[in-house]
Amino acid sequence: MTTSTFDALREQLTTAAEAFAGGPSAVPGILSGMVDDVDRALSERLEIFPVCHHSPASALAMAKRLRDKQPKVVYLELCEDLRPLLDELRNCRLPVALQAFASEIDGFPPEAAPLSVVAPITEASAEYQAIAYALDTPGVELVLVDRSTDHVFQWEPDAPAGTAAPEAETDSEDEAALHGDAVGLEIGDLRPGFAELEEHLLHHGRVRHWSEWWDQYVEQPLIGADYATYRQVMVLIGSLFRRLRPGRRGLGVEEDRERYMWTRMREHLASSGADPADCLYVCGAFHAASTVAQFGLDGDAEPFEISPRTGTRWLYGLIPSSHAAIEAQFGLASGSVSIAAATWDKARRHARVTPYRLKGQKGTREPAKTPVPAPPEPVTDRLSGFLAAPPALDAVDEDELLGWCTGIVRLARRNGYLASTADAIAVFETSVLLAGLRGRRRPTPYDFQDAAITCIEKDVVPGRRDVRRLCEILLGGDRIGQVGYDALPPLARDVLDRLAPLGLDLEKRTIQRALIDLGARPELASCSQLLWILRHLLPDDAVRPIMGSRRLGERSIQESWDLAIGRNQRSLIELGYEGVSVEQVLEQRLRRAVHADRATASGALDAVEQSLLYLGGGRLTDELGARAVELLSAERTVDDAPEVLRRMRRLLAHYRATRPALPRWCEAFVTTGYAHYCTLLPTAFTDDDTGVRQVAAMLGFLFGMESLALSFGCDHAQLELAVRQSHPEAPAKVALLWAASSQLGLLSQADLRTRYDDLLANPLIVPTFPQYISGFVQALEPVPALTPLVVEVISKAFARLPDTVLLPWLPTLITTLRDNARELVPVLVREAGRTFPGTLAGVDTWVPPWSERPAPAPVGPVPSGPVADLLAAHPASYEAVADLLGYDRTAGAALRPGEAEAAALSVRHPETAEAVAALLGCTAQPASP
Repeated sequence: MTTSTFDALREQLTTAAEAFAGGPSAVPGILSGMVDDVDRALSERLEIFPVCHHSPASALAMAKRLRDKQPKVVYLELCEDLRPLLDELRNCRLPVALQAFASEIDGFPPEAAPLSVVAPITEASAEYQAIAYALDTPGVELVLVDRSTDHVFQWEPDAPAGTAAPEAETDSEDEAALHGDAVGLEIGDLRPGFAELEEHLLHHGRVRHWSEWWDQYVEQPLIGADYATYRQVMVLIGSLFRRLRPGRRGLGVEEDRERYMWTRMREHLASSGADPADCLYVCGAFHAASTVAQFGLDGDAEPFEISPRTGTRWLYGLIPSSHAAIEAQFGLASGSVSIAAATWDKARRHARVTPYRLKGQKGTREPAKTPVPAPPEPVTDRLSGFLAAPPALDAVDEDELLGWCTGIVRLARRNGYLASTADAIAVFETSVLLAGLRGRRRPTPYDFQDAAITCIEKDVVPGRRDVRRLCEILLGGDRIGQVGYDALPPLARDVLDRLAPLGLDLEKRTIQRALIDLGARPELASCSQLLWILRHLLPDDAVRPIMGSRRLGERSIQESWDLAIGRNQRSLIELGYEGVSVEQVLEQRLRRAVHADRATASGALDAVEQSLLYLGGGRLTDELGARAVELLSAERTVDDAPEVLRRMRRLLAHYRATRPALPRWCEAFVTTGYAHYCTLLPTAFTDDDTGVRQVAAMLGFLFGMESLALSFGCDHAQLELAVRQSHPEAPAKVALLWAASSQLGLLSQADLRTRYDDLLANPLIVPTFPQYISGFVQALEPVPALTPLVVEVISKAFARLPDTVLLPWLPTLITTLRDNARELVPVLVREAGRTFPGTLAGVDTWVPPWSERPAPAPVGPVPSGPVADLLAAHPASYEAVADLLGYDRTAGAALRPGEAEAAALSVRHPETAEAVAALLGCTAQPASP
């Protein structure tokens, strides 16, 4: 091609730009530069094929060009280290994504882990056509020339862990999240560099979003164009968006990628001796218009110096993808990829082009035979005619539009809409009307979608699929890919093999019910164990128990599971990046958890419990327990004290029931915790940032495990000294301190009752009395023997507190019990059940045991005799009996001390008097009236 090929076009565009601008401006320079970019790209000896990601026009042109040229070497813009994955595509159902994953990084900031890169592949894409042709055609070599995944993060330090892509509206969040937070790679990201241009194009194009503009003004005109026209137009568009990028934002990284790719292609040509005429370079249209010095094979620029990779160990695999996931990751409009797939199917049938498909791939047919290569055509100016000619106006495809209209009505009725034949007619007419208003003769899928929403969706019902989603389903749906068994990592295949006795097809995306009866089929115990491990490792909806549980010392005989492993195939595949078995992955995760920077003692105890449940204990459990001791001794706060107490109690109960002696780490944890909490107790009582529940948990640990700690060599004086040194001011903590003093014998229950009575009698303290009760309730954790007294205090509070104090306090009491003492409520309820009458009739005559009783009246004449003399001689005995029977010993003071009481008791209870007399060695005589 000569330099004068596009001179006429350059002069025509420059003249038009100057006339339009009315004077000197940057527009003529931009247009002239665009023509230069097209001229340079098409004059290169190595044929450049510009593409756009997931473009039906690009895929169709690629299929045609591959059959005509039959290149022997295909250079593809894709990360060079992903090449081994391409051979596994034949074992998958598209769309899928190539993934590079790194959880343990070397050379990047530690907080950046894990690193993940995905490159989605769909059947309606030019890159898949090139891959299928190269892999299934003998003698053809496929070379990936883009930077490695390691360089992706080296060159983009601002986004080391990947940023979440804009989310699109989807029917299922699971489908949109198939790629997770991985960094997405696409070939040919053609989109304006700034919002003003995009807004201008959308406004004047009478479309809503960029995907619709691209389909209307690029895809549809190019899908039927010849190869030369397609190639020139794509390079022209790539040059336009490249030159309009303001301030060359982000262009430095893109130019480095171009230098990288041209350096790799030169190296390959030099080492292989391939003829550039037999090669094809597939890249994005943006890179086809490159201006770097290394561009082309005939340049004399120095080769680009490629930096070495870091020490990060990358793991590679295939994960399932979907149209919704691609749209969400790359910011495309909802349904645009499905519409592109439908356009691809229609275009290839219309053009009678047989696409390339990998042999043996699921859901595909064998490709047609490759024809004899055609001689290359001379490059001529096709842009002048293409840009000057008006767009071809296609007639309304009534059969296609009628099929859409009847199909959406049928689908809407199936989903609960009151749609009829009249709605189908209205959708048809409205589609034609909208297309006319937007300046197009043939309604597009987007016009049809707007018409269907207008005519059918008259209201929005929660829980029902909207009409926009129904249109996407009708036009192609959200196709979801699947990675085949042979392409799975060893861990995923091992999981499927070990669960095979369940008799379920776990590769399906539906939810399946698994019933396990370990009594009838004990061989399924291994499946049950594996499911519990997967429950711990996979997302909650992947493996969900319906019946059965797994706790320390507990095993279910019958279990029922809802399994959606096929739907969560991506998560299962990523487990394969961490190890060769799920047990190894769990072991590594537990070790990483307890050695993390923010690891806590409660988290380490949880890891100990997980190792006992799923890995059977052993050396790993002892290692995790020893780490828990280290973490507890290093903690300077007691925020996790409730969790530490709860988990340690459960572990001690398990070991006592299953082993003759406690492990060494348990002994160390008890002694370390006893000394640790004794040291922190005075500070925790006075620290405002330490809650009442935390202090109660500390006391629960100290009192509950004191006997065990003392047997291991701890000193009781340490705890008593810590309590004596505590001087809280908050009412709730004061109540806790009183309870602790009572447990240590420093304060009797009678003195404790007196203190609470004094608080209720003090009008200055009455408004804060509920806070004392809150602390007293928390004291049941370390001192459960105070339960009757707590019920008594709460009862007195309800009886004596004024309504102005009591009513505002009731919600606080309920929320406090629910949030901080949930497990103590049953204890209070049981004690209240024993204290209060069980029937409604008994309430009227019930007298609280803590209230004062009236003195009983004497019955009959006061007797006299030996019994009265005996009891008078031994006053301690009858006083004890009187107290036991609930009588007031002060009655009858006019008689001799104790004589009236003794006489009355001997008359009413002669058997008791005789028993006491016999005990004292006397003979009881009947009392004479």
